[in-house]
Amino acid sequence: ETSHAELRRALRRWRRDRRGSAAIEFALIAPIFFGLLFAIFEMGLAFFAEQVLENGLQQTARLMYTHQAADTGMTQKKFTDDLCGRVSMLLDCSKLRVNVSVTGAGKAIEILNPIAKSGEFVDNFSYQNPQPNTAETVVVSAFYQWPLIVTGLGYSMANIDAGTANGKYLLASTAAFRVEPR
Repeated sequence: ETSHAELRRALRRWRRDRRGSAAIEFALIAPIFFGLLFAIFEMGLAFFAEQVLENGLQQTARLMYTHQAADTGMTQKKFTDDLCGRVSMLLDCSKLRVNVSVTGAGKAIEILNPIAKSGEFVDNFSYQNPQPNTAETVVVSAFYQWPLIVTGLGYSMANIDAGTANGKYLLASTAAFRVEPR
């Protein structure tokens, strides 16, 4: 009978003992907290990279707007290299894609969407130098497939290969203008 009473007392002491409960609660909450924290960081970095791409494209497209691209015989590679020099602090230049299209006056402008209905990235870009002193509309677009790591834990912002382990977020920037007259 004494051992039974001692066992009950030990169980009561154990139930009242709260030491370590904070560590257990933290162990239950920590994965969710850190997953959410890293997902917020990843989304913020992707949006920052998109702003860098937007700013770089605006500056590089200005070369076409002011005839500097035509005067120097700028090719698609030179145009992409110039853009790369402006965004290389965050983006891998080998994954950067550029499309430059020229549309005649009065014609409908077509904006390129490189994501197929199946969610795959379609690399069908072209490059046209605009002619000076025309009413052509120039549309310059830059695309970059941003790799996602953390958002695969649940909520995913992937729009390329969504639902797969290698889902990516497409960063896109577009500038449309008419070349200024000389």
